[in-house]
Amino acid sequence: MSDHHRSTVWSRLFGRIQITWRGTGRRGRLSPWLWLLPAFAFVSVFLIYPVIATLRISFMNANSTAYVGINNYKYVFTNPAMQDALLNTILWLFLFTLLAVGLGLLFAVLSGRVRYEAVSKAIIFIPMAISFVAAAVIWKFMYAYRPGGFTQIGLVNEIATKVGLQPTAWLVQQRIPYTDVLLPTPFHANNFAIIIVGVWMWTGFAMVVLSAGLKGISTEVIEAARVDGANEWQIFRRIILPMLAPTIAVIATALVIQGLKTFDIVWVITSGNYGTDVVATFMYKEMFNYQDFGKAGALAVILLAVIIPIMLISIRRFRTQEETR
Repeated sequence: MSDHHRSTVWSRLFGRIQITWRGTGRRGRLSPWLWLLPAFAFVSVFLIYPVIATLRISFMNANSTAYVGINNYKYVFTNPAMQDALLNTILWLFLFTLLAVGLGLLFAVLSGRVRYEAVSKAIIFIPMAISFVAAAVIWKFMYAYRPGGFTQIGLVNEIATKVGLQPTAWLVQQRIPYTDVLLPTPFHANNFAIIIVGVWMWTGFAMVVLSAGLKGISTEVIEAARVDGANEWQIFRRIILPMLAPTIAVIATALVIQGLKTFDIVWVITSGNYGTDVVATFMYKEMFNYQDFGKAGALAVILLAVIIPIMLISIRRFRTQEETR
């Protein structure tokens, strides 16, 4: 039998099997589920099972040998260090999102009015192409401090000395720089210094998405507003912002989730020391430093419980937008 004849026989046989399987009845209804089975198996093994296992561990003691009820959750909400970590995470949640979205919107508007728009956007977006660990290392050098009057190697302190200010240990400093004022947690100088790193990285992402949204706004609407006598601020506030609101909501949701699970930047820069712990770094310490899997599991469940509603709201908003189109 020739190769051509053999391939013809196999193709006919496969075609008959396909036709039979795709026929009406139970076999036809089962066909899609068989194609989805690998995906369901993957999600079950790598997502559903870990979530259930973590939930179970969160109700057990440090070495997962006995159940302790909700004691781990009581610890999370009553331990002073954990409360500080929660407050720091909330600061990340709001300040990081507000600054990244605000600066992204500003750069999106301004970059669209310069001659070299593509170059300016590329420069602002470059930090997003750097890994979080690399960015944290870069900024750790930027904030570097040498006491005793030595020449400063950190750019931030070098600039401070050039303008007549004293160098500051930004990653340790909790008081307002150059004052003796200490604000309550989480409003410490080193927290703001670390948040700036996250803003530096994610502003480019917000700018690119918002810039695409700006390109989708009809120029005819803007020109009509100018003809009616509206100035640039009125156009921005009354036309551009309302039309960009869905895009801003999507970006804000993504940044809120990123702020909630912030870990690598904080860990590389300070390891959560000097009052900079967030929930993720505190969870890491409980699990790997103190070997307390119960408390670490409780923190993981709390993070998941906070993130899921945000994701559901985002999905619902996306579906509403798709239905209105």
